[in-house]
Amino acid sequence: MLCDMRNIEVITTGGTIEKTYDDFTGSLSNRGSIVRRMLARLRLPDTQVRVMELMSKDSLDLTDEDRERIVRIVRAASEMADAVVLLHGTDTLQETGERLCADIPEPIVPIVLTGAMRPFEMKRSDALQNLTEALFGASTLSPGVYFVGHGKVLAFPGVVKDRAAGTFVLAEQ
Repeated sequence: MLCDMRNIEVITTGGTIEKTYDDFTGSLSNRGSIVRRMLARLRLPDTQVRVMELMSKDSLDLTDEDRERIVRIVRAASEMADAVVLLHGTDTLQETGERLCADIPEPIVPIVLTGAMRPFEMKRSDALQNLTEALFGASTLSPGVYFVGHGKVLAFPGVVKDRAAGTFVLAEQ
């Protein structure tokens, strides 16, 4: 049985998931996307992934204009792909998810946000797991805006970061 090829647009914005270590300064920073290195570790025979490096920022540095740009790019990508995965910093992922949910109230494809609490380059990183889960979720979920990671699928609105637990949860109603 042959599977249909899935076309997934991965849009990078930076965040911890893509931070790299700078030997000279001894710091972690966003200096460009490393998602292709992560994707090279995965086996995705029925999935075509196209990467768009939109920006490379810590999510605490995102502006309203950045979020407007993210919404515009995600909307355009959703018209050309079967799903969209947005790599995003976890500190303000919920703000961007809520904005996408408000500005694209009836998405035509799954829009999946994911990030990491620890950079890909660090031991015990959740980056590759979350990227893998996000790609899988993007291939199987119905249209909507979601957080996928840490073994969870959470639909917006109402997704919040639980800093104590180091993951995302649905806000209590």
